[in-house]
Amino acid sequence: MPYVNLSGLRSHNTARVLGLLRAAGEDGVSRLELAERTGLTPQAVSKISARLRAEGLAADAGRGPSTGGKPRTLLRLVPDAAHAVGLHLDRDRLTAVLVDLAGVTVAARTAALDLGAGPGDVLAAAAAEVAALRGAGDAGLGAPREDGTGASGDGPSRAEASGAGELMGVGVAMPGPLDHVAGVPHRVTGFPAWDGFPLRDALGRALPGGADGPPVVLDKDTNAAALALALREPGAGSFAYVHVGTGLGAGLVLGGALYRGARTGAGEFGHQTVQLDGPPCGCGGRGCLEALCLAAVARGDLDGAARVLGVGAANLAGLLDIDRVLLGGRVVASAPERFVRGVGAALAGRARRTGEPPVPAAPAPGGPHLVAEGAAQLVLAPVFGV
Repeated sequence: MPYVNLSGLRSHNTARVLGLLRAAGEDGVSRLELAERTGLTPQAVSKISARLRAEGLAADAGRGPSTGGKPRTLLRLVPDAAHAVGLHLDRDRLTAVLVDLAGVTVAARTAALDLGAGPGDVLAAAAAEVAALRGAGDAGLGAPREDGTGASGDGPSRAEASGAGELMGVGVAMPGPLDHVAGVPHRVTGFPAWDGFPLRDALGRALPGGADGPPVVLDKDTNAAALALALREPGAGSFAYVHVGTGLGAGLVLGGALYRGARTGAGEFGHQTVQLDGPPCGCGGRGCLEALCLAAVARGDLDGAARVLGVGAANLAGLLDIDRVLLGGRVVASAPERFVRGVGAALAGRARRTGEPPVPAAPAPGGPHLVAEGAAQLVLAPVFGV
């Protein structure tokens, strides 16, 4: 699976055309319609579409219905012409997915991971997963497999036997805090060795091709998940994705766009103080939402964990005036109804006090690969102008 240079694809006009091709799906769209919807001249659209066809990213989709003249030739996106890899580096698990241009996961793998083992071991594991997915792509992927070796392909497959096309890049999602622009983690709670480590650049050097290989993008796990959710539902408004797994955090979508903050610090939801002089937290503070919620989980009190989570969710609703709260992560997935009930009760209580309409809570759609799929979208979304 070779690497495709993104510099030309990320031009504003090309991204607009690609976005419309993706939205049109297999039915395709005519060049005249592309010109009308983008405001570009027909000549500009023809030039862009010719380049996309030459690169294998677009192809003819037949002819549209006649409107009295010559039927228009339709153009469609070729989903399996290129892919992105998404990696979710959790504290104890690595999830890797291969995602095509249409946003469909064509292969997925999971393996045990110790984030505390240090950057060297984690980078080696991450590079191995990228190589495994690239190798699967070159072999045509076939049906996802599941075995007992600690790695599995348990997602859908739609790649053609001809191969998985080119690799556009690798997106990495991990617990924060971190600097998305610089590609550098900060003091990940409980794992100080990551503070200041140049993960994005180091992983880029570890991948085949080194500095000339596929680009790497880094973001927080919650931001990646929120991006994936926003792309599933264009015009999604404003919502918070609250993640409860080995840690606790939030990704924010405001006005339909992912909000990171000036320093990628937005959504550090787990470390808001909700109990003065409360139990110590791994971040160095006391009475943090994460410490209280995960302590309740550890003693088997999921209803109590949900009530604590609801306090934080109600705070978010009051601060940001969001439309809804989506709940995800392994802990939530173990008992989604209990968490929706507990968080929903806290949100409803706030609404009664303020007289505002209640903010609904619901499980986040997307399944167990949501964060990894969002990591792949860190690479793909800018190509489509998102």
